[in-house]
Amino acid sequence: MTGKHQKTYRSTKTAALLFLLMLFPFLLQAQFGSPLRTADRLFANQQYSLALKKYYKAYNKMKGNREERNRVAERMADCYRLTENYRRAIPLYEHLVRYGWAKKHPLVYLRLADLMKMYDRYTDAEKYYKEYIQAVPDDPRGKLGLSSLLLVKDWTEHPTNYQVTHPRKLNSREADYAPAFLSENFNSIVFTSTRKESTGKELDGWTGQKFSDLFTDQQDREGKWSNPVLLDSKTGNVNTNANEGDPWVNDRYNRMYFTRCKKVPDKKTGCQIYVSQRVGRIWSKAKRVRIMGVDTTASVGQPTLSKDELTMIFASDKRGSLGGTDLWISKRKDVNAPFGHPFNLGPVINTKGNEMFPFLRNDSILYFSSDGHGGMGGLDIFVSRINASGTWSQPENLKYPVNSPFDDLSFIIEPNHNRGYFSSNRKGSVGKEDLYAFVIPEKEFSLSGTVTNARTLFGMGNLRIDLTDSLGSRVSTITNDKGYYSFGQSQVRKNRSYTLSVSEKNYLTQTHTFTTKGLDASKDFTVNFRMEPIPSKPVVLPDILYDLGKWNLKTQYQDSLQGLVQMLRDNPGLVIELGSHTDSRGSDEENDILSQRRARSVVNYLILRGINPGRLVAKGYGERVPRTLQKNITRNGYPFKEGTTLTDPYIQSLPDRTDKEAAYALNRRTDFRILRRDFKPNAAEAALDTNFQITLTHGDNEVPFYASKSNGLYVSSCLINGLQEPFMYDPNNSALISVNKAIELLNEGIISKEDFVGNPEEILQNNTIRNNAVLNLKEVTIGGKTIKNLQVIVSKNLFFGIVFGKPVLNQLGKYDFNTQKHLLIIHGK
Repeated sequence: MTGKHQKTYRSTKTAALLFLLMLFPFLLQAQFGSPLRTADRLFANQQYSLALKKYYKAYNKMKGNREERNRVAERMADCYRLTENYRRAIPLYEHLVRYGWAKKHPLVYLRLADLMKMYDRYTDAEKYYKEYIQAVPDDPRGKLGLSSLLLVKDWTEHPTNYQVTHPRKLNSREADYAPAFLSENFNSIVFTSTRKESTGKELDGWTGQKFSDLFTDQQDREGKWSNPVLLDSKTGNVNTNANEGDPWVNDRYNRMYFTRCKKVPDKKTGCQIYVSQRVGRIWSKAKRVRIMGVDTTASVGQPTLSKDELTMIFASDKRGSLGGTDLWISKRKDVNAPFGHPFNLGPVINTKGNEMFPFLRNDSILYFSSDGHGGMGGLDIFVSRINASGTWSQPENLKYPVNSPFDDLSFIIEPNHNRGYFSSNRKGSVGKEDLYAFVIPEKEFSLSGTVTNARTLFGMGNLRIDLTDSLGSRVSTITNDKGYYSFGQSQVRKNRSYTLSVSEKNYLTQTHTFTTKGLDASKDFTVNFRMEPIPSKPVVLPDILYDLGKWNLKTQYQDSLQGLVQMLRDNPGLVIELGSHTDSRGSDEENDILSQRRARSVVNYLILRGINPGRLVAKGYGERVPRTLQKNITRNGYPFKEGTTLTDPYIQSLPDRTDKEAAYALNRRTDFRILRRDFKPNAAEAALDTNFQITLTHGDNEVPFYASKSNGLYVSSCLINGLQEPFMYDPNNSALISVNKAIELLNEGIISKEDFVGNPEEILQNNTIRNNAVLNLKEVTIGGKTIKNLQVIVSKNLFFGIVFGKPVLNQLGKYDFNTQKHLLIIHGK
């Protein structure tokens, strides 16, 4: 070999060696880069079970690149979490915290906190929630999670009255979830399962289980389940080799909507909603439900529909979602038409987390699962109700035992009875998710008590007790010889208001009101009466005192007359004299006039409260009847003893001026005495009395209301620029008026075009009013209190004419709804 050739050989060898050294990192990456790229692709395609294996293979071959190892470790933790292997996910997330990865990727703190809460490690959960709040202060999930730690213990120690059972016959070692009723007597269900009997032999790359199918089962006469079977084992029109699940069935049980996620190898596939018709026992070939703006690559599912099947709420992670998976709503004109473009249900329902598994009850109550509203942990089940303006109320957590620290989902409930099913992977489940049944026991109520004589305290036997409900139905019973009475569970019903009354000759009628509305549990009411004999002597009204020389009834003393008002209402046959008295200062003539005016002021007040004027006699006694004390009274530290008559010589004998003024004040009083017990208004008086009450009610601070049968909201009345109009009280709204009501007021001249904020020519077009226009109401009067220049929003979606909420009534001052008397009471500022 010549030197030239040797040099050429060495040069060539050296170049080859350098090339290999440069190529080595790429060869090394190729050895583990391929499974890593495959893992990332599988993860992006939601094939978490398959991705996990590839990540492990890549992770074990990585050396030195800590950033990449931490990224892969987070992906492995996410895979474990998303396949519900939470115990394996926790140490990986903890590893990421130790190595500082969580500081750059704070979502790790939130994931770890949620998992710690699942396993009752509340101290650790609190620590990681605080870390997340500090890192991402604008995300409400951290604060909700932290505050929920206190709720978990309280809710567990004080469970709701849901009774939850675990029907093991329905469940398998795999996932069983998302049930729907399949018969009108609710003893048959269809549900989703990945059990071994599912169609096909392959495993789902997400879960590592078989692809899900729809199964059905039915209870026997004893309420026992048999063995679930495939819904359409003979035809294959519904179940395929893909994932089918999340059914919803209409109330005729002949049409079923469900989710199907097609299976395409190595590709992320969208889920779609399908529908199948039942004829006899055969389900037709399922067809995709068309939704405008949603193509086959999008992922939509978990449908729930209105009774007429024209409105559908579903879950989707489509563009426009506020977080992961959101709830969307879409409508159509008839059952054969496609659904219109869907709208997001908005931030009241949807969060930065996931909202899914909606269920619509009676078209107005929405149940769904969420991990973004806070709660016991994982997915919790919430309920929201639609209000008068078509918006949803703030979701309420169903608490324990429906919810648990794990995932709770797919809640369904019968339309008219408080029983149903949900799914959960809580402790005690035999599979990935199990089906659970629940029932809210029927609330039972009873009423009992005793009637005694106020003078003797002896029981009064043989008295009739009347119980009248808010619908006008009345039942009666008789007291025994000890005065005891009772009404059973068949007589005291739920969601009713009651008036209880007892009457006896020569005694004042006694009444008591109570309600079973809004009670979450059964209750035994106890109401005792002490019958007061009709007094033969004048009775001094408490705390009806007057300033020297004045006759107007002071506001602070008006409450003292409520007992008298109620007594007169309870005893409609009584006719009373209102006698008023002055002290001894002033002339006889002046005192007679003054006392007559004072008596008349009380009479006028009672008339304003609806008491027939024919039952009231005003009598001024001047100074002629000094007061004789019926009990010991102390005023300004001076004791006035029982039996003392406050004559002028007695008053002058008192030690100082302050005591004398106190005695004079005690003489300035109003009392009543019963003149007769047989008052009966004639027809003319009754009509006059009724009209008089209606006319005067507008100036009163008490306005009647009733609960709407459609949604339970309160309906009362107000004056709009002097015209009486009903309004609905919806605390979650401000001030709304329907387009039709605004047009009606406009046509009647109650409002004018100048009352709209903005250009009237732009607002009033095509014989209608622009939606969301602002209308200025010059005067709105409720309970005698007036709001000037109240701005209301004109809404075309409002089904009630006028809706006021808390912000409006708060302008009137303090107010409350007395549900026993059905009165809206405006206390003022």
